[in-house]
Amino acid sequence: MELQLLLQGFMNILDPQVIFWCVLGVIIGTLVGALPGLGPTAGVALLLPLSFTIGELNALTLLMSIYQGSMYGGSLTSILINVPGDASSAVTTLDGYQLTKKGKPGIALALSAIGSFIGGTIGFIGLIFLTPYVAKWAYVFGSPEYFALMLFALIATSGLGDKKLIKGLIAMGLGLLISMIGSDSIQGINRLTFGFFELMDGIDFVVVAIGVFGLS
Repeated sequence: MELQLLLQGFMNILDPQVIFWCVLGVIIGTLVGALPGLGPTAGVALLLPLSFTIGELNALTLLMSIYQGSMYGGSLTSILINVPGDASSAVTTLDGYQLTKKGKPGIALALSAIGSFIGGTIGFIGLIFLTPYVAKWAYVFGSPEYFALMLFALIATSGLGDKKLIKGLIAMGLGLLISMIGSDSIQGINRLTFGFFELMDGIDFVVVAIGVFGLS
């Protein structure tokens, strides 16, 4: 039964109409992702009305393609002008922009495209076959596990500074202070907003990344 559903899904994907919406979504998503500040989530939200009249399968294909295209489009500005288009492409500035300064932007863009394709393909395959098992593990994760995971992520990230561990810890502390601005997700209490309504939603990571990388 599961094999039949899987084969039926592949047959639906190979439909020429679905392929058309997939290509269109990738093109639109790439253009949206290249705009600093508009990430995959914002791109899908803005272009959601396009999917109202094209059918369920075509709509899902379009939105998914826009999301994937935006993920790659964010690396364009990261590589070319050292300004990340979205949060996931912030790390791309470290190596991609260095190749641009050396006069090799084409190599960086090609590597980013190939890496996005391979990573996306592996991710989709894993999503198809591993979703039931991952869902079972999700029930096990509680507050202690999430706290330990975030603590490990912060320690690992602060250690990326190699021998400059103190600078990494200082950057981690500044990041935590910035993330504390806005409404608390559990208690709903405003923190460090100083009476400004605009700060109640907090400061988005893309805004911070654009400021840090763009001004530098």
